[in-house]
Amino acid sequence: MGPHSSRHQCLIYEGAPSRQIPAVASALSEKLKTNHRCLYLNSRPMIAGMKSHLAANGLDVEQEIASGNLVLSSEQTHLVGNWEFDVPGMLGTLERALRHALNDGYQGLWATGDMTWEFGPSKDLTKLLEYEWRLEEFMRQHPEMSGICQYHADTLPREVLQKGLRTHSHLFVNETLTMVNPHFLDRTSHLQTEDGVVELDRYITGMLSRQSVNEA
Repeated sequence: MGPHSSRHQCLIYEGAPSRQIPAVASALSEKLKTNHRCLYLNSRPMIAGMKSHLAANGLDVEQEIASGNLVLSSEQTHLVGNWEFDVPGMLGTLERALRHALNDGYQGLWATGDMTWEFGPSKDLTKLLEYEWRLEEFMRQHPEMSGICQYHADTLPREVLQKGLRTHSHLFVNETLTMVNPHFLDRTSHLQTEDGVVELDRYITGMLSRQSVNEA
């Protein structure tokens, strides 16, 4: 799969966000074991749920936080003005966090965030495509960076889910399974056309249906 491998993953899901906590928590725990600092960006209720789940699975959450291994944040300092998403600001935050992790002796930084939360109350998702392409480029340039972008199908327009699908080389299925994304387009071949929208839509619908069956 090459050096980039599956470091930039996409999780598209529906239903209560809390249903995704167990799988994401397992992925996070595995990264902690391989000496990665883990950054979890989400709302306060989701952070509380993540802490509870990690603790129930035997992780000393407070110790992990105190030692700097685990960073749980609901801060939205990457939102500016009228709560608009700031692409350079968010990438700058990740770059600083990665640099600090490496300086502190970690193998790298693993980060995950929910896109609905990251883009803030204004829900201005026009900058999503730019952000995801620049994040992809950042990860290519920095092999120590990895993570999962979470897309909640219930709170995001289908067009946004399609853009999320096109901008990630791999799809997060669960803590033990990552799939190569057949609809990934690298930036050089990406054209802003309607071609393939029906096929993308069908793929997303099928993916969500399989999740429901697996969780039943």
